[in-house]
Amino acid sequence: MYRYHALGGASLAVLGSALSLMPSTADAQTALPAVTVEAPRVTAARPLARKPAVRSSARTQARPSSANPAPAASLTAGITPSVARALLYQAPNGQIATTVDRSQFDNRPAFSVADVLRESPGISVKQGNGPRDIGISIRGSNARNGFGIRNLVIFDDGFPVTQPDGLSRSDLIDPKAYGAIDVIRGPSSALFGNYATGGALNFRTRSGRTIDGVEYGVEGGSFGYLNNYLAAGKKVGNFEYSLFTSDARGDGFIQNSWFNTQTVNFLGTLQATPDDRFTLKFINNNLDTRLPTRLSLNQYYQNPFQQGCDMAGVTGCGSVSLFNNGFNGLKSSVTAVQAGLGREDRRTIVGGRWEHDFDNTTTWRNQFVFDDRNISQPTGATSSIGDFPSYNYMSDVTKRGEIFGLESTTYFGAFYNTLTASSDNRNVMPGGNARLGLLASNAFNDTSNYGVRAREELKLTPDLTAVAGIGWEATHLKGISTSYFYNTVNVPIATPGVPILADRQFQNTAPEFALLYKPNSEWQFRGRVATGYGTPQIGNLFVLSDGTSGNNTQLQTQKNLGYDLGFDWTPNQALKFSATGFYEFFRNELVTQATQKSGVNYTFNAPRSEHRGVELAVDWKFYPGWRFTAAYTYLDQFYTEYTEDLRSPGVAGTVFSFNRAGNKIPGISPHELTARLGYDQMWGPLAGLGAFVEVQWKDSFYMDNANLLKAPGYELVNLNVHYKTDLQSDYFKSLNVYFEVRNVFDRTYVASANNIPNTVQATGVQDGAIALAGTPNSIYAGSPRAFIAGMKLAFK
Repeated sequence: MYRYHALGGASLAVLGSALSLMPSTADAQTALPAVTVEAPRVTAARPLARKPAVRSSARTQARPSSANPAPAASLTAGITPSVARALLYQAPNGQIATTVDRSQFDNRPAFSVADVLRESPGISVKQGNGPRDIGISIRGSNARNGFGIRNLVIFDDGFPVTQPDGLSRSDLIDPKAYGAIDVIRGPSSALFGNYATGGALNFRTRSGRTIDGVEYGVEGGSFGYLNNYLAAGKKVGNFEYSLFTSDARGDGFIQNSWFNTQTVNFLGTLQATPDDRFTLKFINNNLDTRLPTRLSLNQYYQNPFQQGCDMAGVTGCGSVSLFNNGFNGLKSSVTAVQAGLGREDRRTIVGGRWEHDFDNTTTWRNQFVFDDRNISQPTGATSSIGDFPSYNYMSDVTKRGEIFGLESTTYFGAFYNTLTASSDNRNVMPGGNARLGLLASNAFNDTSNYGVRAREELKLTPDLTAVAGIGWEATHLKGISTSYFYNTVNVPIATPGVPILADRQFQNTAPEFALLYKPNSEWQFRGRVATGYGTPQIGNLFVLSDGTSGNNTQLQTQKNLGYDLGFDWTPNQALKFSATGFYEFFRNELVTQATQKSGVNYTFNAPRSEHRGVELAVDWKFYPGWRFTAAYTYLDQFYTEYTEDLRSPGVAGTVFSFNRAGNKIPGISPHELTARLGYDQMWGPLAGLGAFVEVQWKDSFYMDNANLLKAPGYELVNLNVHYKTDLQSDYFKSLNVYFEVRNVFDRTYVASANNIPNTVQATGVQDGAIALAGTPNSIYAGSPRAFIAGMKLAFK
């Protein structure tokens, strides 16, 4: 199920031992060398730093022929620099990382990343604003964000899909396209730069040689869900490609949540010469979806799926207040159905990479990515409309060799990325179909990052490896935001105190150091100290705590210093166990919470906070055909210095201050567990038939800074039956069918709860939990019981 990356050593000996923790899979060749659990240590066939450069066919074979490198041959021929550099995205030495490979989700429905990433410890997911818009959190890093993904960096085959402003969205991710997903946990800015305070993810598409033909699949089930998808891939001579396309649609289980989305993902690599490889990446996603409003806790208990919300006034229905004439004056309260709230977005990514080998020890890489996010989002009282094109360039050199007789890997790189965009917010009017009124505000913004990073991995002894890295980065945020009101129709007047100008520059440095000790084939111990940083998004600088436009340009960079200590135990081929404890200290943590204004979030700095926790994972094949896997995360996160100012009701209300030191940070569930027990028949006439039962547990968590209101926890049970068989045919290779019941006991649960603001009375007394339970714009319910069936047919 999991690959627990050993995370150490620049030599083949250490890598071989490290990979002994990872079971080989059908897609292992797309990532790391497939090594059996009891893999013996191996040594390089030649000392790389002392061997003069030799151009030979053997050397060419030792290189990766795809963007997901490290064929098994590299274990005997030596790790090439390009393989060592690629491992930085999959298993950075000294850092805890887990790979969820395709074998874990190939026999089950996998509509969004939420269906697959739960299998990794440290990961938490929540529903965002759209069918595949999943908030992904590593160690609680993104649990407080209102939409999308922040505080971690995402790659697709090593190409960045996090834009320069730090925003990632999972709309474009169809899990069926991928052979493996690498989860890298903990502060990682030394290697991945800005926004990597929580870690990083690398989604790796299936290699062409693994697909080796064409595959067609379809799955569908409850609530009108239907997904047709196609995968094609091949390796022909020096060229290898893989192509994935899908068309998914459904009615949704909440009223006004139907969707229609198409995804294309292409990867092609040409070995042009023995020393040069060219890789092309293309991703495109179109999304058309309706969007329900988020509910208060009271509304969630009354009507979690917003049934009967065609008209305002129905119990438990969320609503949004719209200007009747589209610019000012009287308002009407309408439901999401009446307003026609939704999203119509497009995301297009085109990337290219050139790798050149100077000799057997040194590889130079140049990579360029164009990433365009085009949005039309009437998600509340206003509709955001804009185009967000970005450009990302990086260049680095990786060298394998020796320093003072010790095996080493040296990495040095530089990068530059920029995003320039202009966007409008237009008032939404009553009348349905997201009818647009006049301009409410517009913004121009420019975000640029540039910097350098260096890393050294040194094998001190056969059992001990040291890693040191550092990154430096300069960030420039520049923008202007103007909000408008109207005394005369179609004559906009800038609101007093605007336009608001922002021109902020930040410089950040992130060092890290790690040690890996592997005394024998069973045990591995690791320790790490590392730092992360994340600058504000420029849009955060223009929103006040009440949801109105205003000057919030004082926001600072959030920084964290983290300590990791852990071990991996592999006593035999049947059992793998991993444990990690971490303690992180944050300064100026960027915390986001919902406001009273629908769809608008406010961001502030909490001066000091602490995050600590434990991550456990087990994979136990306790009897032939049987397998038990589990991923558990414990999080304890709290403010150590933060005073919150709340204004009492009224235009000139009194400001009261409340000390939040010692309070839990809202949005963080202290306990999360995913456990699975399965059986697969391995022989006889029923070979290929299998089933599993899965349990998901998420503990309750606070929704506000005062810790007065909690979102309820839940336990879900899923059941799956599947069958896979090879076909003896001139045209067909294999057939895979599956059927799954999700939420077997039909539990009603909270799939997403955005943080809510605390309020205060004129007397200075905070409103209690009863009042806060009526605060809107927070909760989406999760899916009730659902039945899903699927089939995949592979052609030769």
